[in-house]
Amino acid sequence: MRLSQAMGGIGPLDRKAPSLPGFSIRFLSWVESAILAGKSRAYYGNGWRLLSTTKIGGMRLDHISKDDVEGLSLSGSASNANCALRTLRRMLHKAEEWNLIARVPKFKLVMEHGRRLRLDDDAEQKLLVAASTCHWTTGNFELLRDVIILARDTGMRNQRELYRIRIEDLDWNNRVIFVPDSKTADGRRMIPMSDRVCEVLRTRAGKRSEGWLFPSQRSKCGHLTDVGRHFREARAKACLPEELVLYCCRHDYGTRVLTKTGNLAAVMKTMGHKDVRAAMQYQHPELEQVRAALNQGREAALPMAG
Repeated sequence: MRLSQAMGGIGPLDRKAPSLPGFSIRFLSWVESAILAGKSRAYYGNGWRLLSTTKIGGMRLDHISKDDVEGLSLSGSASNANCALRTLRRMLHKAEEWNLIARVPKFKLVMEHGRRLRLDDDAEQKLLVAASTCHWTTGNFELLRDVIILARDTGMRNQRELYRIRIEDLDWNNRVIFVPDSKTADGRRMIPMSDRVCEVLRTRAGKRSEGWLFPSQRSKCGHLTDVGRHFREARAKACLPEELVLYCCRHDYGTRVLTKTGNLAAVMKTMGHKDVRAAMQYQHPELEQVRAALNQGREAALPMAG
């Protein structure tokens, strides 16, 4: 029966499973040739780099157990550890699919705590004041300032959306930004321009009618790809926590708009969300509402106390 399964390609004969490093060559080759997003390729590449330094980095595939995985000591944050674990899980499932192992051990990911920080008005002011004291080349302060303003007032994703704004996608008459490509299908959307966003966009676009809003001759794609180094330098000078990243602007956008409008559907639409649970991760209005309710109750009690 085993011979018949092997001849039919549905079951392996007894043979020695490859080691994880040996299998990684085939896996990474598949990653490069498969229909995957560029970030996914980089994610799995980074995951294997993390795995290769652990105790299971040299083990045979069929010797890796649940206890081995759960006993791993991975440095860095929980998301960093989960990068390695998700990569290992994908590798083992591909090994099972290619009939190299009989089954994949089940193991859990590390608990991650989502970003709770918001890049609010106070943080923006501190960042820009600190950035103005940095000795950068001409135009870098204005670039960081404009990116922060756009990120806070549009809720756009940094690399996939904001850095890829094209002038032809700016509707000046209706004051909206069209996002033609995003992380999800629902990411194709229209985003209203606030007054200061409109001002930034007009200044950046100038007399141009087409092309990237943030052109760059340094990148192969022709547009800006990152402002991380300047953001981190300004953040350190402003004595702000390392957990505060540019993506926190998106959390701030969701919170502010929901608090002011109370319209979750509108917030989801402008942020490109379909799932309510996903949308609520970016919105933190509950503390403000509780604080307002407590203050209102206190104000009502003051005349009686007097």
